[in-house]
Order: sequence, then structure tokens, then C-alpha cells
Amino acid sequence: MTRRRPSARRRTRRPSKRQQQKDAQLIAFAVVAAAVIGLAVMVVNWLLAHWWALLVALVLAVLAGIGWLSNRQQQARWEAVRAQGLRYALSQLDALHHAKFEEAVRDLMRRDGCQDAQRVGGGGDLGADVKATDPLGRRWVIQCKHRRNGARGSAVGTPDLQVLNGTARPVHGADVAVIVTNGRVTGPAVTFAKQQRLHVVDRQTLAVWASGSRPLWELLRAVPPPRRPTSLS
Repeated sequence: MTRRRPSARRRTRRPSKRQQQKDAQLIAFAVVAAAVIGLAVMVVNWLLAHWWALLVALVLAVLAGIGWLSNRQQQARWEAVRAQGLRYALSQLDALHHAKFEEAVRDLMRRDGCQDAQRVGGGGDLGADVKATDPLGRRWVIQCKHRRNGARGSAVGTPDLQVLNGTARPVHGADVAVIVTNGRVTGPAVTFAKQQRLHVVDRQTLAVWASGSRPLWELLRAVPPPRRPTSLS
């Protein structure tokens, strides 16, 4: 007779560590989801029982929104009034820090209708201190040269114009490249500017621009024509 071999015990396969981690994550997710749903149900029930609180919150939110919008509109009106009446005397410009001088030039461009005028001067500005687009669609790139001593300070020379000429159009896409100074400009620099279709705003031109209400493009010669037809063109 042949004897039967005893059947080997089946080994129970234990879940892997990765599977255990997945199971724990699923359990944690289920617990969090149940807690969130329970909290949401409690909040909804409370709001249904206290509907007046929701109404009060809604009214307060509407009032806050109206107040914020009114404040923004008031600020915009004040900015418009300030821009229209913006004036600088040369003595004020002379007393400014060079960074504040750049901000003043930016604000004058905004006064003239360049809503996107911004100061970009600083380290690595590549010859551009202020950029702006005028109402006629022309892109302005302005380099500012502030002299603490005004007309008695060092004159703006040809090298300053060469930097502007090398970056204004190829780098910044300028239609009008301008250098603005509260000081003097050398004769060779003026000649170079004319040859390269650059514009120079010297101390005298700056005085007229800053203290009056005429936009800069009305004070300069040979400004490029408008990019697009507008009511001003």
C-alpha cells in the first residue's frame, strides 16, 4: 500500500509594506473626507437654522465691495487731477535724487497721456530708465542723466548718446529714443544725436516741458509719425 503524503500547509501571504502604506493612506483619506462632509453638513444645517446670519454676511460683503470700488474710483480721480496739474520747476528737479528724477520723468510722461509709462532704471537697465507708449502708439525709451549741480555739473557727452543709440532700438524696440538731463549737453553729443536720429532734452527744453502742459513730442523736432491713426493724429 502506498501512503499518502501529508498535504503541505498553505502559507498565508502577508501584505507588502507598500500595500500597507497604501491601505493606511486610503483609511486616512476616508477619515478626512468623512470629517469634511460631516463639517459641511453641520455648517449647512446651522445656516438653514440661522439664515439671517447669511443675509447679514452678504449685506456686509456687498457694502465692503461698494466701499472698495468707491475708494478705487476716488484714487483714480485724484491721480487724474494730480497728473493734469503736474508741474516741476528746475530747482525742484535739481534737488532730486537721480532715482527720483527718473520717477519725475515717468510722471511727466503719464501727464502727457502715456498711461503705461514706467521707470525701469537701475542695475542692468541697458540704457533705458523710462519706457512709455504715447497716445499715438509710439514707443519711447528715455535715458535720464541727472546732475546735482544742474548747469554747473558735468556735461552729457557723446559716450552717453552712444549707449542709448546701441540699445534703444535693437534691445528696447524704441520708436523715439531720448536722453533727458537737467544739465548741459556737449556740442559733439548734439551733432551725434542728430546723425543717429536721437532726441536730446537739455536743461532749457526740460524747463519748458516740466513747467508747462505741452507733451514732450510737441517740443521735439523730427519725431516719427504715429504708429496708428487716432483722434490726436
